[in-house]
Amino acid sequence: MSQWKIQPVVEGLQQARHEWRERQHRIKEFGGRELPSKDALKSILDDLCGILFPMRLGPSDLRQETEDYYIAYTLDRVLNELFAQVKLALNYEAKSRVKPVPVSSNERLLYEQQVALAQTIVQDFANTLPDIRRLLDADVCAAYEGDPAAHSVDEVLLCYPGILAIIHHRVAHQLYHSVPLLSRIIAELAHSATGIDIHPGAQIGKGFFIDHGTGVVIGETSVIGEYVRIYQAVTLGAKRFELNEDGALKKDYARHPIVEDHVVIYAGATILGCITLGKGSIIGGNVWLTHSVAAGSQILQSPSESLHNSKV
Repeated sequence: MSQWKIQPVVEGLQQARHEWRERQHRIKEFGGRELPSKDALKSILDDLCGILFPMRLGPSDLRQETEDYYIAYTLDRVLNELFAQVKLALNYEAKSRVKPVPVSSNERLLYEQQVALAQTIVQDFANTLPDIRRLLDADVCAAYEGDPAAHSVDEVLLCYPGILAIIHHRVAHQLYHSVPLLSRIIAELAHSATGIDIHPGAQIGKGFFIDHGTGVVIGETSVIGEYVRIYQAVTLGAKRFELNEDGALKKDYARHPIVEDHVVIYAGATILGCITLGKGSIIGGNVWLTHSVAAGSQILQSPSESLHNSKV
């Protein structure tokens, strides 16, 4: 017998759950808890870091002559683990869209289709890993070449939070259109670890460098070109949220900035809306910007809070 008055709490939580499920139009849950696991995905990402950079982010006792064996062994296990998580995500998304029905041959067929789709998604993802590695090589080099405090590419890879965030993003973005819930969890793992919030839908070109990183926010429909450099506390966000006819927030439309090649955005800048920062532009610290700027622009904020636009 507990010394605490637990039953009223249990009943209160039951009522709260019932009210929530009623509002979400899902009074009865679909079987057990069938959602992807954050812990499983964290383990997968840790192993993928080792697969992508075995001699730097892999096991400490790894030797170069056994790299391929380590990668083959680890990759097989990781893809099996990812396959399990993709199946959970696909099953959840299917059940969220369709009213549950009794077990039938049609349900069995749906399950078999989900398994086949999960296999395709995971194999397609595996096939992109060499390209992801090449993108990340360019990101690491951009950080080394763009920061005088970096003494080696190894230091960048081992120490820079921006690199950890972009590794997660390159993986998450590859999975975004197939399993968006899974990719969002991966992005939030990086967010929790680094303080850098990159939505997996954002399109980011090679040679991307986030210096320092804390407080950076990059929205879902952002498009970032090649060799772009941004600093801490930069926001690439939406200016306003459009509504549908029923008053609900509109989804899936372009609402974030387009940043062209070789743009630099300094600390604390806030760039809002579907605007374009022209190639080679420089955006100064703490600037608030809601309009497009031409290629080669310098947008600087004076002590009087006014904005000055000049050509380089």
